[in-house]
Parts: sequence; structure tokens; C-alpha cells
Amino acid sequence: MAKVTGIGGVFIKAKGDAKALTEWYQTHLGLVLEDFGAAVLKWPADKAGDGGATVWVIADKESQWFQPSEDAFMINYRVDDLDEMIADLTAKGIALQQGPETHENGKFAWIMDPEGRKIELWQPMLMPEKTTE
Repeated sequence: MAKVTGIGGVFIKAKGDAKALTEWYQTHLGLVLEDFGAAVLKWPADKAGDGGATVWVIADKESQWFQPSEDAFMINYRVDDLDEMIADLTAKGIALQQGPETHENGKFAWIMDPEGRKIELWQPMLMPEKTTE
């Protein structure tokens, strides 16, 4: 049987001005757009050493995880330095909804985009180098 092998893209339909929303993501989350208008995120460029794993999950319909967003989805963005990103966001007047928190698989914080979507920011835990003996 054929199977899914990864996430090929994330597509967001703007509720308002698509250009302004795109600029917000560029300015505040550092997404760099290619000439064709989309950011291309390459997990191998990530230094966490986990091969760029992407988690996929369906939350229970009573879940409060996405609150205060009313959307039925939330995107988790891998970041290279969560503390620096939080400092940058805070300096630009973007409030944290929650966090930062440290868990066994990394550090997390949550913000809202200008259209009310909750965004999860994740700095993966650096994986120890594997040694051969």
C-alpha cells in the first residue's frame, strides 16, 4: 500500500489581506520567500540532529490545545533559537500566549498570528552525536 512520507507543504487561506499576513510571517518568524512567493523549509538545514522530524496528530474534539484560536488546526514551526525568537517577538510587541516551556523533546512557546491562529514554536532538543565504538 502507498503511504504518506512527509509534509509537502502548509497552505493557509488568509481571512483578510494575504500580502499583509505574508509580510507578518516574514518579519516576525523569519520566513524567507522564494521568487514564486512561497517559503521552502528544508529540515536537513536544522541543527537538532533528528533528521527534521515532523509530528502529525489529531486532537480530540474537546481539546483546548489550540485555544484561544477558533481554528481547527495549529502549525508547529521548528526554530533554531527559541529564546532569541521570543526576545525578538516581545520587542516587536507580540505577546506570548504560553511558555516558554521545556520538555524532553525541546522547548516550546505559543503566539497568535494577526488573524487569530495559534502558532506553536518549537526548538527541538539537540540530539547527542552518535559514536561508533
